[in-house]
Amino acid sequence: MRRRQFIAALVGAVAAPPALALPAAFAQAETTRHIGVLMGLSQSDPVFRGFVSTFVQELARLGWTDGRNVRIEQRWTNADVNRASALAKELVAAQPDVILASTTPATAALKRESSTVPIVFTIVSDPVGAGFVASFAHPGGNITGFTHSFEAGLGGKLLGLLKEIAPGIKRAGIIFNPDTAPGGGKFFLDSFGVAASALAVQSVALPVRSDAEIEAAIAELGREQAALAVMDDSFNGVHKGTIISSSARNNVPAIFAQAEYVKEGGLISYGADLTDLFRRAAGCVDRILRGEKPSNLPVQTPTKFNTAINLKTANALGLTVPPSLLATADDVIE
Repeated sequence: MRRRQFIAALVGAVAAPPALALPAAFAQAETTRHIGVLMGLSQSDPVFRGFVSTFVQELARLGWTDGRNVRIEQRWTNADVNRASALAKELVAAQPDVILASTTPATAALKRESSTVPIVFTIVSDPVGAGFVASFAHPGGNITGFTHSFEAGLGGKLLGLLKEIAPGIKRAGIIFNPDTAPGGGKFFLDSFGVAASALAVQSVALPVRSDAEIEAAIAELGREQAALAVMDDSFNGVHKGTIISSSARNNVPAIFAQAEYVKEGGLISYGADLTDLFRRAAGCVDRILRGEKPSNLPVQTPTKFNTAINLKTANALGLTVPPSLLATADDVIE
């Protein structure tokens, strides 16, 4: 009797082993996912760090907590295309489950490194023209994401607002870095030129690659009593302090594509809500981690746009902001 009980107990133990610490730890390791982040901006800027914080917070809301069931690894390029290439290679070699990329140069660097690792981009103006996706509706590869410009006509939109707040301008420059701007700058230049002709404003392209070149270009605009449109370009984002201060010193009315410039002293801005795009990007990453393929996730466009005006800067430039423009602004800084 005791022998039969012993055999039954032995068989039961083999059939249903108790949960031990080692298998539990192994199971936890199996469920930990890896997310890479390649930001084509400067980590020293609290605004840009805030974008990543929003992404991480939304991931946590969706069930992915850094340090618990997901590991998030960040890299920052400081708008340096050579650094972007090196960091992209490094991230892809780590074999993450998915990579969040911001800016066109960062996404391009990742695309060169992998055609299999899922990539979700943000702050990209022309993903089709850049060769990232086949179309918005059907990306077709390992890349999808969120554009921050609803159309190439943004250049014309910026000039129109600039003419509204500074109606006396006869000449306007558009500043960009050919190495980092979408299409080398061409994506926005055409609409800017068309709008300039319609508004009887002479347009001038201002390619720059350093703070010194920024200073020289804006100083020249000041001597000509001209205005400035700042292309939504990662280089301009990293060097926004130089652009804002130089515009103020040279008495140049300037329009930007992001409200952050205006909060730091710029005159006026119009553009997509980038914080919202990073929040939405977390949802796309969540879907990929749960098994969906980037090729089946359409590229999405902005749903929120903001206009911001700095009245203190307007006063310093001797400009009177039209009441109609104030009435439609989302942020007015006094």
